[in-house]
Amino acid sequence: MFRGASAISLDSKGRLAVPSRYRDMLMNQCGGRLVCTIDVASSCLLLYPLPEWEAIEAQLRRLSSMKPAERRLQRLLIGHATDCDMDKNGRFLIPAKLRQFAALEKQITLVGQTNKFEIWSDENWQTQVDEDLAAQLADDEPLSDNLLNISI
Repeated sequence: MFRGASAISLDSKGRLAVPSRYRDMLMNQCGGRLVCTIDVASSCLLLYPLPEWEAIEAQLRRLSSMKPAERRLQRLLIGHATDCDMDKNGRFLIPAKLRQFAALEKQITLVGQTNKFEIWSDENWQTQVDEDLAAQLADDEPLSDNLLNISI
């Protein structure tokens, strides 16, 4: 399970070094084989262990290519999906096109989301957190049953 936010620096080649606390887990879960794609709702990337991605890809395959919204989602997620293998130092290369999409430069934030990671530029991450907190404080909408059942 992946949780928490980690400040990370990309190296000059665009490689991300996975924090050591996740490396063994990723090696055991997927042999260090990861898939990185864009997030269609935010300006970040999504990083999945291969088995998690394969389950999502199976769901995407079942969508109809004849329905424009479904085809669009397939095209965006699968079209940007890139295999990323961790090296012996726990690093993997984020392709330039994906770095450009998420405005990734030297300083980034890796955010654990239970079964995957989000990869954010530091600036976009802080903006997202600020927006989420402001929206949470201003939200007058009643909580859904799912949210009511969470005890925090």
